[in-house]
Amino acid sequence: MASRWREGHRIRSREHAVSLKTAAAPRQQEQSGDAGESLRELPRWMRLYLYGMHGVTLDVLLSSLQGVLTNRDPKLVGFSSPYLCIMHALTHFALEKIYSQKKCFRGRPVVFYLVFYPSVYIGLQILIGNINTLTEQVRLVSGTQLVVHYILALYFSQVFHGGLAHLQYHPTSRCADLWRSLGGLDHPPSRGLPSFVRFLFFGMHGFLDEVLFTSLFNLVEKSDGTLGGHTSLWSFLMYGSCSFVVEKLYFHLHFGRGWGTWRRLPIYICFIYTWEFCWGLMLRQFDACSWDYSHYSYNFMGLITLLYLPGWVILSLYQDVLSNVLLRIRCTEDPDCVSGENGEVNGQLESKKE
Repeated sequence: MASRWREGHRIRSREHAVSLKTAAAPRQQEQSGDAGESLRELPRWMRLYLYGMHGVTLDVLLSSLQGVLTNRDPKLVGFSSPYLCIMHALTHFALEKIYSQKKCFRGRPVVFYLVFYPSVYIGLQILIGNINTLTEQVRLVSGTQLVVHYILALYFSQVFHGGLAHLQYHPTSRCADLWRSLGGLDHPPSRGLPSFVRFLFFGMHGFLDEVLFTSLFNLVEKSDGTLGGHTSLWSFLMYGSCSFVVEKLYFHLHFGRGWGTWRRLPIYICFIYTWEFCWGLMLRQFDACSWDYSHYSYNFMGLITLLYLPGWVILSLYQDVLSNVLLRIRCTEDPDCVSGENGEVNGQLESKKE
C-alpha cells in the first residue's frame, strides 16, 4: 500500500510539473518572440542620420571653443553646414565598416585602436577638409589639428561605436505598446533609451535644426552659396531640455489621455515660446544671448517673434515623429545580441542556444 501511494504521488507530481511547463510555454514563446524581434540593428538610414547630426555637433563644439579661445565671446557661437553634415554621415558610415574589421586584429587590439583606426580617421578628415576648400592647393594640417583628430579617433573607436552596438530597433511594434512596456515593472532584457541619452539626442538635433535654418537664411537673404550655418553651444542646453519636456507632454497627452495632434499643438507652442523667452532673458544678463529679433515685427523684447510661428509648428510636429522613432530604440547590456561587426542580425545565436 505504501509503495502504491508513493507511486501515485510521483505520478501526480509529474503531471503537475508538465502542466506548469505547458502553461509557461506560451509565455516563454512570447518573450522569445519579443526578444527575436528586438534583435535588429539600427536601420542604415537611422545610422546615417545619427552620424550626420553627431558630426555637426562636433563641428559646432570645436569651432565655438576656438572662438572662445580667440575672442572670449560668451555667446559661444559655432559653425557647420548641410554639406559637412552629409560628408560626416558618409565618412562615418565608412568608418563603421573600418571598425568592423577589428576582428582581423585579434590579439593585437593596440595596433587597431591606436594605429590603424586613427590613421584612417585622420586621413578621411584631411580629405574632407581639402574637398571643402575647393582649391587646387593642398590644405596643410597643423600639429594641433592632428592631435585633435587623434583624440576624436580614440573617442569614436572606444566610445561611440561601442555605444551604438548596444542599441536595438523594434521595426514593427506599435508605439503605444512600446510606451506601456516601458512603464511596467517587469521589463524585458532590453530597455528604452536612458533620459540623458534622449537629452543628448535632442540637443544635437537642435544644433542640426539651427544650422540648417541659418544656412538656408544665408542662402536666401545673403546669397551665400557656401550654405554656412551657425548656432550656439547654449542652444544645446535649450533645445535638449525643451524637447525633453515636450516629449514627456507628448507621451502623457497622446498615449495617456488620447489627445489628437491639433489639440496638443497649442500646448507645445506655448511652452516653446515660454522656454525660448526665459532662456533668452537669462542669457542676456550675461551678454550670452546669440539671437535678437528686435528688427522683426511681432517681437517681444527681441527674444521671441510670431514670424517664427510656422517654423515652431513644423518642428513641434516633427518632434512627435522623433519621439516615436526613439520609442523603438532599445538599450541592451549585451552588444553581441546585434552583430556590430558584420552589420547583420545575429539570429543564429538564439537558434543555437535553443
